[in-house]
This record gives sequence, structure tokens and C-alpha cells, in this order.
Amino acid sequence: MSHDKPPSIIVFDVNETLLDITTLEPLFDRVFGDRAVLREWFAQLILYSQTMTLSGLYTPFGELGVGSLRMVASIHGVSVADGDIDELKKRMSAMPAHADAVPALSRLRDAGFRLVTLTNSASASSPTPLERAGIGGFFEQSFSVESVRRFKPAPETYRLVAEQLGVETSDLCLVACHLWDTIGAQAAGCRGALVTRPHNAILPAAEVPVPDVIASELTDLADQLVQRWR
Repeated sequence: MSHDKPPSIIVFDVNETLLDITTLEPLFDRVFGDRAVLREWFAQLILYSQTMTLSGLYTPFGELGVGSLRMVASIHGVSVADGDIDELKKRMSAMPAHADAVPALSRLRDAGFRLVTLTNSASASSPTPLERAGIGGFFEQSFSVESVRRFKPAPETYRLVAEQLGVETSDLCLVACHLWDTIGAQAAGCRGALVTRPHNAILPAAEVPVPDVIASELTDLADQLVQRWR
């Protein structure tokens, strides 16, 4: 894929990249007695979403999230009540934006980039999680992998965005705090920009694509994108 021209569209991952999943910690602290189990649950959720795609199967991300919670609870020998599931769903739909999201999005919008999102989560009726977080207005469109029934980092998910916008994947730059996401985007012909929030880092190994831009927070990442391509 040619990268002779700079990308004109920034595609944002949503969960953890824009929205703060640490607001789920009180649930895990109460149920497991350890808020750090949040990371174990999230890792299992991503693992099994990718497993379903590799196996040619599909279950909506939210259902996998509930199932992963029950699985982790079984591993830890604790019980999960229906009220706990309801709390998980409620917290997932009301996660706030990270403090650096609005300044970064404003910087990119003012620089002339088109902004969209791509998430593993199912599409939602208004008010969406992005709208509840106060950042929905920055994006011209929000895409969900549910339409291709494959989870990121499958190449079909990134091609979906390009096809729907009538552009090439080389016109896209994916911003995410998960290296597996930027790897998938770059393999599909997009650029990749990694924000290294806590618990995320690059993988120094042969043939692993290095993101085009790397920063510890979104504001710095936005400045780098503008300086490099605007």
C-alpha cells in the first residue's frame, strides 16, 4: 500500500483510547476484592473476541464482556449476581472521556483532519457512550465491527471504514492505545498512532510494525500528527 500521501482521516479506537475504563474498577474491587482484576477481564475479553474471529464465529462484544466476567469469576472462585452484570453494563455505557481527549480532538479538528471512530462494541442509540462522555460531536461518523461480524484487528474492520468513506486505507490513520490494534491497521494499509496509556507499550520483535507516531498522551500524539501531516 502506497504511503506517498499523508492520511486525511483519523480513526479513533474508543474503549480505553478515548473512554476511561478505570471507572469500572469499583465493580471489580467489590466482586473480586481486587480492582486489578479489571485488566485480567479486559485481556480475556480481547483474547476471546479475536478467537471468535479467527474461528469464523461471532458474538456481540457486549455479550462476550458479560461471558468473560462470568469466566473470570469462575476462575477466581467468586459468584457474579445479575445485579453485578447490570452494573457492568451501566458502567460500560457511561465511561467518561479521558482528560486529554477534548484538547487532542480539538487540535486535530482545527488542523483539518476528518475524525471518525471504529469500535468492537455494538452501535448504540442516542445518547451513545461518546455522546454521554461529551465528545460525540467531534466525529462525523462512528463505525462498529458488527456490520462485518469480525473483531479488530481483522483487516475487514479497517477496510469497512475506508469503503464506507469512499477512500483508500492509506488515507486512514488509526489512533489506539493497544498495539494489537495499530498492528492490524498497519497490516491493512493504514497508518498507526499509538498512545501508550498505562498497561500498553510497543512490542520489540521482528516483523512487528512500529507505529508511525507514539506518545504517552493524546495531546502530544495530536501535536505530532499535526506536525507530521499538516
